[in-house]
Amino acid sequence: MIELDRVSKRIGEAVIVDEVSLGIAEGELCVLIGSSGAGKSTVLKMINRLIPLSAGSIRFAGTDVTHIPPEDLRRRMGYVIQSIGLFPHWTIARNIGTVPELLGWPAARIGARVDELLSLLKLDPASFRGKYPHQLSIGQQQRVGVARALAADPDVLLMDEPFGALDPLVREELQDEILRLHRDSHKTILFVTHDMDEALKLATRIALMDRGRLVQAGTPAELLAAPATPFVRDFVGGRDRGIKLLLVERVTQHMRAGTDREGEPIAADATLHQALSQMVSQGVDRLAVVDGEGRVIGTLHLADIVRR
Repeated sequence: MIELDRVSKRIGEAVIVDEVSLGIAEGELCVLIGSSGAGKSTVLKMINRLIPLSAGSIRFAGTDVTHIPPEDLRRRMGYVIQSIGLFPHWTIARNIGTVPELLGWPAARIGARVDELLSLLKLDPASFRGKYPHQLSIGQQQRVGVARALAADPDVLLMDEPFGALDPLVREELQDEILRLHRDSHKTILFVTHDMDEALKLATRIALMDRGRLVQAGTPAELLAAPATPFVRDFVGGRDRGIKLLLVERVTQHMRAGTDREGEPIAADATLHQALSQMVSQGVDRLAVVDGEGRVIGTLHLADIVRR
């Protein structure tokens, strides 16, 4: 879907991005992570041609992005930023419908798409369609920003630290919405953050950058279990890597056969971290595992979590 081949960006003598090669597959939720100044946001801006490359190439769906008119490229790539950037004097419906209107969609189709996206992002269309940005909370505004980026049904969603300014509770809620959106829509998403816990929660694959260079890419479990360098080891969790591994592995991967019912049951798709927390809070060393319909399908033992 997106291929970066030895991509670099220089400003004068400063090297902002240094020969980054990375492939993002269709349907992947790839998180680009690193400390401030690592070059993450610059990579996103080069992908959708907001800034030019200094060297290397970027291909989108097999075509060099420099051969795609910028306006066509950006219509195929939704872009969400931390500052949201809603038009303050436009209604929520008009904000979301901006790109479809530019594309010449008929009014009825735009209205239907606005309502569809508001519903998708848990904002009641009847309540929010006619409101203005200042009437919404920051979390609600960010949802509208995501809806606007999705309005013309782009192939890719680029997200540049979209939740960085939000309080922890709202941030976690929106992370859950992105996971649900990704699961339901199968969109290709490239998400930039400097928060490792956010990356571990969201990513199907993580690409870690340091001072403009890509130092390791892999699944969350691969980075935690086999960091390529001491920098990667420290960035992904240092001595807490064992605990963080519990964030990315699911109960179903480690449950045993049997139907023990000690303590409240836990969902099969819960993380081992959630299971451990539940065991500690209930003072038990095993939990019944239930499927989506509440049927017991196995048992998770504390010993198996520790052994992992």
